[in-house]
Amino acid sequence: MGEFEKNALGRVTVYSIQGCPHCVQAKATLGRLGVPVCDVDVGKHPELRSRVKELTGRSTVPQIFFNNVHVGGNDDLQKLAPEELQRLVNLVKEEPLPADAPPLPDENKLDDMAEDIDGASELSLLLRELILKLFSEHLSADGKSVDYKGMSVSPAFERYCELAIQLQRVELLTLSREEKLAFFINIYNALVIHGYLRMGAPTNMWQRYRFFNYVSYLIGGEVFTLQDIENGVLRGNRKGMAQLLKPFSKTDPRLQVALPDAEPLIHFALNCGAKGCPPIKTYTPQDIDSQLRTAAEAFLENDDGCMVDSGKKEVRLSQIFKWYKADFGGTDEKLLKWVVEHMSDSPKKTSLQGVLSAGKTKVSFLPYDWSTNSSH
Repeated sequence: MGEFEKNALGRVTVYSIQGCPHCVQAKATLGRLGVPVCDVDVGKHPELRSRVKELTGRSTVPQIFFNNVHVGGNDDLQKLAPEELQRLVNLVKEEPLPADAPPLPDENKLDDMAEDIDGASELSLLLRELILKLFSEHLSADGKSVDYKGMSVSPAFERYCELAIQLQRVELLTLSREEKLAFFINIYNALVIHGYLRMGAPTNMWQRYRFFNYVSYLIGGEVFTLQDIENGVLRGNRKGMAQLLKPFSKTDPRLQVALPDAEPLIHFALNCGAKGCPPIKTYTPQDIDSQLRTAAEAFLENDDGCMVDSGKKEVRLSQIFKWYKADFGGTDEKLLKWVVEHMSDSPKKTSLQGVLSAGKTKVSFLPYDWSTNSSH
């Protein structure tokens, strides 16, 4: 630790989560400034999520404070003018931590979450945490690329593969709706990374189609591809993109595992292409609905999820809303109603409400970025 860091009276607090490229980039920038950084993982300390949202008005991570001054996320940090950044550095150096500084976790608080969940949920959590840790260890300092080749030869990845074999013994038919959601979201997100390691990241439409219809786990004695998990189980057996038929036929034993209806909130847990990551990377049955709602709020908070142009009375939404429009009501009117109901209170929500009340709102869809973060 340098002289400045040892002698500083205040601190920089970063609320982050494991496996978040934006968090890695922000912490690398702060590291170059030589400021004392207290990194709080809200994945390990979920009790702080609501407090951070209350303080910042945002659902995404990272969220960065210089003493009690909220800077925002990684984009906000990178856009700071040099003189403003220096002012904040001096604030941490010269001013003691004020009483209203953002909170740190209670280190004495016991986390007994793992004791409260059943075998299937516990296994999915463990697999997701293992692969997230592996992902974090092979993420570049700027958070922009991942060394998948390095991950694939890591002894930790071999341990992950050994653990994944246990999925074939999971009893799926006894799982509740909440347990199914948490289990299959965690498994889907882990399987995507596992698939990248074994097959490489898809680079065109045909490769993406093959990837999502081929990459699979044996779960409870049945094969589930990524397509089966998303469209068969989590969307209540609905046809996906470029699918002529439903994933499960009436005689398919996997149909018994499918949710009775599509859960639209899963799209924000399975897809994280936004500039800020939802402050949740693993999901638990106990809090699944609030966790999914937080993920949706975080997605809509970012401009690549939703943009509102009050002058043109236009709302621009992610392609996800176009691809899965049936899950959000099926019409533009119902889609916009769903979006405004799932936004956190913010100037953007106020703007959207104003546009909707004026009537004749135009809906368009933003281009989707299919680029991968592979360093090879």
